[in-house]
Amino acid sequence: MRSAFAVVFFAIVAFCNYHFIFNTIILGPFKPDFWSYKMMCYLGTVFHLDGFCITKINGILISNEVGGQFMLQLNSSLLIGVICAIPYVLYEIWRFIKPALLENERKAASNFVLYASTLFIVGILFGYYILAPESVAFLAGYTVSPEIHNQFTVASYLSIIATVTLLTGIVFELPIFIYILASIGILTASFMRATRRYAIIIIMIVGALISPSPDILTTTLATVPLLGLYEVGILVAAVVEKRKLKKHEDLMAS
Repeated sequence: MRSAFAVVFFAIVAFCNYHFIFNTIILGPFKPDFWSYKMMCYLGTVFHLDGFCITKINGILISNEVGGQFMLQLNSSLLIGVICAIPYVLYEIWRFIKPALLENERKAASNFVLYASTLFIVGILFGYYILAPESVAFLAGYTVSPEIHNQFTVASYLSIIATVTLLTGIVFELPIFIYILASIGILTASFMRATRRYAIIIIMIVGALISPSPDILTTTLATVPLLGLYEVGILVAAVVEKRKLKKHEDLMAS
């Protein structure tokens, strides 16, 4: 209930400040002067790459329902509320599972909220500033015929932004999932190293799923961080194994 109240609280704050949130945050990836497009143009100039400068988004946003704009404000405020409340929700999860842990387990997982929140926020920022603009630019610029003009509903646009950012935030929790699985003995660092080639294939599939545009650039941008997180997960699993081994040796010595 407290987590639900936190989501509602942040959603109400977002609803009351909707002009800034919609025009600056929600509509950001649909504007050619967005930070990500400026950086792409800069990189294209530095490395002499053509096609990196995006000066126009090919399409317009429309609302084709009577209550479309009100529902847009409501849904996007709820989305912002969920994202902002995630650290508190993770804290409530930690409070729920903490009494069931042993003292050494509590110490080992004492920074769970900090690490999980940080990974989620980094994933949200990566999805919003990297994947979402690439997806919007590619899908809006893709044309079958010049006779067809692109008009996107605000609901479909918000759906892309929400799906990319939230999924990326969740996927960036991979090291936390690996830590949990390694702690209960399901995963080991040696197993992850031995199955790395299969993991790469799975990660590529996941990268393609969280990036709605099928172009190779967006898929690569989604896949590379996941590969890095998998390697971090191997190190996390190795640390967990060392802790278990030391605990076993201390027990045998006593």
